[in-house]
Amino acid sequence: MASARTSRLLRPLRAPRGLRWARALSSKPDQSSAVTPDFTTSVNVADIRLGRPSRKPKKQRPVGGSWEGLQGLEERTKGSLISETLSTMESDSEFQLTAQRLKEVGAEKMSLEERKNRRRALDNLGIPDFFEFLEKEKVARDLVRRPAEVLQLNIGLYCNQACAHCHVDSSPKRQEMMDRATADRCLQILKSSETIHTLDITGGAPELNTEFRHLVTEARKLPNVKEIIDRCNLTVLVEPGQEDLAEFLAEHQVRVVASLPCYSAKNVNLQRGKGVFDRSIQGLRTLNSLGYGQEGSGLFLDLVYNPLGGFLPPPQDQLEAKYKEELKEAFGITFNGLFTITNMPIKRFADFLHRRGELQEYMELLVRNFNPGTVHGLMCNNTISVGWDGKVFDCDFNQQLGLGAGTYVPEEAKEGLYAKDGNKGLTIYDFEQAEDLVQTEIVVDSHCFGCTAGMGSS
Repeated sequence: MASARTSRLLRPLRAPRGLRWARALSSKPDQSSAVTPDFTTSVNVADIRLGRPSRKPKKQRPVGGSWEGLQGLEERTKGSLISETLSTMESDSEFQLTAQRLKEVGAEKMSLEERKNRRRALDNLGIPDFFEFLEKEKVARDLVRRPAEVLQLNIGLYCNQACAHCHVDSSPKRQEMMDRATADRCLQILKSSETIHTLDITGGAPELNTEFRHLVTEARKLPNVKEIIDRCNLTVLVEPGQEDLAEFLAEHQVRVVASLPCYSAKNVNLQRGKGVFDRSIQGLRTLNSLGYGQEGSGLFLDLVYNPLGGFLPPPQDQLEAKYKEELKEAFGITFNGLFTITNMPIKRFADFLHRRGELQEYMELLVRNFNPGTVHGLMCNNTISVGWDGKVFDCDFNQQLGLGAGTYVPEEAKEGLYAKDGNKGLTIYDFEQAEDLVQTEIVVDSHCFGCTAGMGSS
């Protein structure tokens, strides 16, 4: 029997058979059984530094707990963040190195190099292919596609930010956008799929795509759609031309899942760019003013934390309590829940690790902290991920690596929908409803260890 490494990746031909992350908001495993060796990061995430411990005493907040920066906040956050982002991209050596490499070899070859680097790191550690590892841990049976409950759409890579750890390489320079025909086809699939109850819209900054409001408005009319999620970067809420965005989200009862990697300005701006923290706080205060995050309002506001560097996040429930304390005390902000995610070793974060010589160490960390309780809740089990161009994937991480759905073909005859043109994968025009994909095998690769470490990333 061939190893899962050769049998489960992109295979246009029949291959030897091996047994075979909208991140669903309820898919996180029970934390009481999720302890892994390095799941020990402190909830004091504002104190975390990378290789340069702070020598200055911690600045004390003014008496009464109100952040002095609230004064003049609205005035400071006027105008677009885009010019600031572009300026940062031009001066940041990491961005420049990546941009030069992209120009030289192209995105597809860079993704292939990433995969080779991850695989080389695992080979050096004596770690098998991801699926082979699941078989060894006796949890491969939990990696099985169920009827899809979530349709996740990445409607474009254009963004007003260019975050250091962005796994989709979004920035103001990216112009890829979903068009109306693709959006309408996605809506038709959503309407025809009785099992799908959640539309999860992401990007880039999805709200800056012209089809965002069309998708939200039309999806809200469908009886099977119980929840619409907007993966929001918060700063978009104060972008010129988006003054009514928060009201639109509230009117359509869109659940906002917003990135905020820390409750301190220094760490947020370090990871997400100059000026992002102020605009994020202003965006959160705007959402709160409309009822978001308020008990009984029916308007849900969740935050997302991801680590600053190559370490696992703190325990989710403890960090949520810390965030609620800090944000309420300093800024008067309330929210419903916090989700902690592990940084995936792909795209900008993979470049970050590789240049620091830390990729192998990080892959070892992920494997060492494998949590079998995460496998059943992986997004690939119950999510259909669609790119801006209508290509279909098992998760949004596979999407960014070009690992199309339906490109792993099992040897023995089996019902299922598989790609007809080799490695290109399925598109939204290859099926009519979510149920058509139930028998299609899930494509996995070495980055999947990121979704199963600690509390995972799905």
